[in-house]
Amino acid sequence: MNFVFISPQFPKDYWNFCDRLAKNGVTVLGIGDSPYDELKDGLKNALTEYYFVEDLGNYDQVFRAVAFFSFKYGKIDWIESNNEFWLEQDARLRTDFHVTTGEQYEDIGRIKHKSAMKKYYAQAGIPTARLHRVTTIEAAREFVGWVGYPVIVKPDIGVGATDTYKLVCDDDLKKFFDHQPDVPYVMEEFVTGDICSYDAILDSHSNPLMESMTVWPPSVMDIVLQHLDLSYYTVDKVPGALRQMGRATVKSFGVKSRFVHLEFFRLTKAKPGLGEVGDFVGLEVNMRPAGGYTPDMMNFAHNTDVYQIWADMVTKDRRVLPDSGHHCFCAYASRRDEHAYVHTHEDILAKYGEKIVMCERMPDMMAPQMGNQMYTAKLSSQKAVDAFIEYVQARR
Repeated sequence: MNFVFISPQFPKDYWNFCDRLAKNGVTVLGIGDSPYDELKDGLKNALTEYYFVEDLGNYDQVFRAVAFFSFKYGKIDWIESNNEFWLEQDARLRTDFHVTTGEQYEDIGRIKHKSAMKKYYAQAGIPTARLHRVTTIEAAREFVGWVGYPVIVKPDIGVGATDTYKLVCDDDLKKFFDHQPDVPYVMEEFVTGDICSYDAILDSHSNPLMESMTVWPPSVMDIVLQHLDLSYYTVDKVPGALRQMGRATVKSFGVKSRFVHLEFFRLTKAKPGLGEVGDFVGLEVNMRPAGGYTPDMMNFAHNTDVYQIWADMVTKDRRVLPDSGHHCFCAYASRRDEHAYVHTHEDILAKYGEKIVMCERMPDMMAPQMGNQMYTAKLSSQKAVDAFIEYVQARR
């Protein structure tokens, strides 16, 4: 099997996907924009060959790289990046090289445009916040008159909190239209709740081989803009209601043979037409693994290896690793250099000791979202998670 992995060096832990593929006997062919000498030894060992391109966003350069691999190694069986930024390019490459194991270019719209996702949620019977495609300020006012302030406006295509705004009054609406970026935007009614992700590895029939849930802060946008401290955590078991919704969603979207990250609101305030406190509401789908260190947090929480489960899905279309039977919580808490905290770095390590499974400085480019210094711990309960986050982030 010939597997072309796009950008295997970023995010930095993605080399694990290549490593498990190689251990399963796959010919792993990497294409990236980092010089070969800068790759981790683990990644170098996993790759059969690496093709350097100056710009991964230049389709001609990446196309030539895949064409070279096809000429040298024969038919390409998989093309994948597992990265939101390259999903559309991945699909275009699959279509151009007749690779059928993955999304095709003509079908990518339903998972790329937030406005296109709504009908698939509806087909699955899952409630979602009402949405309006931004056109004119008059049409926007009509939508606000229907759902009320506040509303969220965000690019129809995009990931994370980039260029996302919360509008709480008509003055905010005017300012948005006065300075609206020249890309399609959507406006959505505001929902009060926690963001809970349904993370799964799916086989070729859309059946989950692994399922997990992570609880995220309600607004990454606020964390970035207000310089707040980030914390989130993976839970020990997926609630039945979320499991049912997650499975219905992937079936409705027809997603197969992928690692997926589906976002839902868990309401902390009842919303007419959507649900009561504690109910789940569909937010958006992401057809790639969760960001940051979340795959590793899943490993810690479930005592497993999601990279291996994913590689077994690719090569065997089934799960080989059995459920460990040992599940816990895994929490991430970070701090910013600009703030003063009650407890020192040494205090944290002394108090939590072997419960700390990751502790490191974050790269500067990730600091606005992820903080400067992170601590990740395996914990036994929700109460322990709350206490850990409070201890790490308590400020003077």
